[in-house]
Amino acid sequence: MTAERIKRIERIRLAEHLPEPISHYTDAVRAGDTIWISGLLAVDAAGAIVGGSDVVAQAEQVFRNLAVVLEHSGAGFADVAKVVVYLVDIKSRGRINEVRQRYFGQARPASTLVAVSALAYPHALLEIDAVVYAPR
Repeated sequence: MTAERIKRIERIRLAEHLPEPISHYTDAVRAGDTIWISGLLAVDAAGAIVGGSDVVAQAEQVFRNLAVVLEHSGAGFADVAKVVVYLVDIKSRGRINEVRQRYFGQARPASTLVAVSALAYPHALLEIDAVVYAPR
């Protein structure tokens, strides 16, 4: 990848709100009018899981984290074009859907739900990533 190409991609890092990434990635990336948000977990700025074993409480934290990234990027939930939800217990879908509806309101992004056996953080019950259309 050339240096010119790297410059066209803006890395978005929210160190004051989200913990240091556990691997080689950043919180979000803007390329033109599109923002790709990395998988968000129910963690606080120090990296501690919020919500314990309560999937609804964890979903609340994930959506709060998503709101922070969206706001920092000059976007909102109505600008989200696509979400992918990774859920450890597929039976929890209905419970987290109520949280999701509250945050998205009338907006209905394209969506994929994937059942997974585990996530990168111990005790994490769900993870969400998103693609956002946000013209400058």
